[in-house]
Amino acid sequence: MVDGRDRVPGGTQLRRHVGVGDLTAVAGVRRGLRELLRHRIAPEPAHTAELLTSELVTNALIHTGHGAVVTATLGRTALRVEVRDFVPDLPDPYVPASDDGTNGRGLLLVQALADAWGVRAQGVGKVVWFELTDVKPPA
Repeated sequence: MVDGRDRVPGGTQLRRHVGVGDLTAVAGVRRGLRELLRHRIAPEPAHTAELLTSELVTNALIHTGHGAVVTATLGRTALRVEVRDFVPDLPDPYVPASDDGTNGRGLLLVQALADAWGVRAQGVGKVVWFELTDVKPPA
């Protein structure tokens, strides 16, 4: 995994490259995001961001058979996380059957907890993103 943190206009950015099938890297992405958000936003949206980011990265690794690029951008009032993969097939959120165990709930969580989310084609793949708005520093 290669990572970096860069300044962007009005905010801070985290970028991580996750290798093909490297599910152990999901924890590293969470740690990087936690460090980016520490002391910058309140705990509740930070925990939500970690959860949703984990779901999107895991989906990209499991459902595409390729690596992913994760970009988290924290602006003055919003956090945007994008997970880019290299397969053009669009995700299909569905309501899992009760016997699916814990599979199939990632995009449902994103829909329920993010203020906005979506998918866009990019190059040979796609970007699945979410935003949490009105994020504020801890009190």
